[in-house]
Amino acid sequence: MAEAAPSPREPAAPGSPREEGLLKMSQLAERSGVSAGTIKHYLREGLLGDQEGVVRTSRNMAYYPPDFVDRIRLIKRLQEERFMPLRVIRDALRDDPERLEALVELEDRILERAVAAGDRTRTSRSAVQERYDVPRNVLARMEQIGVLTPTGRGYDADDVQIIEAISRFRAGGFEEAIGFTVYDTIRYREALQPLVEEEVGTLLHRLAARVDPDRAVEIVQSGTEPLRELIGAIHSKLLIEELQRQRDDRRREP
Repeated sequence: MAEAAPSPREPAAPGSPREEGLLKMSQLAERSGVSAGTIKHYLREGLLGDQEGVVRTSRNMAYYPPDFVDRIRLIKRLQEERFMPLRVIRDALRDDPERLEALVELEDRILERAVAAGDRTRTSRSAVQERYDVPRNVLARMEQIGVLTPTGRGYDADDVQIIEAISRFRAGGFEEAIGFTVYDTIRYREALQPLVEEEVGTLLHRLAARVDPDRAVEIVQSGTEPLRELIGAIHSKLLIEELQRQRDDRRREP
């Protein structure tokens, strides 16, 4: 006796969650790449909004909007790649989710361009040592303190500019014999760190969701050289002002 053929899957009833494209929890987990347990935690923490689009057919069964997939992926990325607490993510999504997504996309584009450019223009260690009069032990110390960050393929363009600057400092008389060392560069890095953090926040805030990502990247890149010149010029002015102030203070001393 022949076996009965399996019955075909019944079509979704008109107006049912399946017909409307809603997803079961297992489907949501599969498409987002995030476990069901984590998604349920996001739901409890209010990270997926007010759940207006969620359809509950029973106490233990619910269907979720397909746009939850991208939202869940974004939350997971912000957690893992930017180390943002869930509370901060929730507040940002609640205030302006589209802007947050634009910020993430813009950050990614900028980093992709920067990494690609750095990889294309790397200079080998041997070429740097031949070109610049900077001892190996000095380069090694600058690596140790994080001022230089070479890879196996050598130094990127920014590293090379730092090495060139150190070479010119040494040629001009800034020598270890009179107290100048590579550790002086830490002072500049520590002074610039909060400035850069504020600058990145300002740039992203002004460009995200207002300018096309590719155009925003072009704007950021076009500002690199003018910004270096601006910082250098302001530093020169402040240096002269401080020298004058200290001279005037000494003259006023009894």
